[in-house]
Amino acid sequence: MARKRVGLYPGTFDPITNGHLDIIKRGLRLVDRLVIGVATNPSKDPLFSLEERVAMVDREARPMAEELGVEFEVAQFDELLMHFAERVGADIIIRGLRAVADFEYEFQMTGMNYQINPDIETVFLMADPKYQTIASRLVKEVARYDGKISSFVPASVAEAVVKRVAESRQ
Repeated sequence: MARKRVGLYPGTFDPITNGHLDIIKRGLRLVDRLVIGVATNPSKDPLFSLEERVAMVDREARPMAEELGVEFEVAQFDELLMHFAERVGADIIIRGLRAVADFEYEFQMTGMNYQINPDIETVFLMADPKYQTIASRLVKEVARYDGKISSFVPASVAEAVVKRVAESRQ
């Protein structure tokens, strides 16, 4: 019996966007098991708590995994990415690329990760062109200025973002 290929897609997911979901859906086709690692990353001043982000990612992505018959897990982490990857048994790290700026950052990160563990490959998936301009940071900014975000995130996520932004104004 062949060993299962395990992929890890890490991110902050604050909030999860349609671009993230596009990468998840495509990543699910590459692996037998996908772990989505939700990073604490307090330096990004998250709008949602870690627990809320984990629940949001699970709710939005699990149906895709079930439809494709791929094992799926969402887990939080607050450690070096490669240590987390080793802990979950990942063979590959899945990363999404939107633009050249993403590539420069990811290029450096991949080089460092390779030095830490050369047995875990990094696979880059280009975002679908219709999602290349979407970033969680920009979704939050548009929402803070009462802009429409429904084309950037799933409906339930848009609702949660709008509600949280309104709460933060009180």
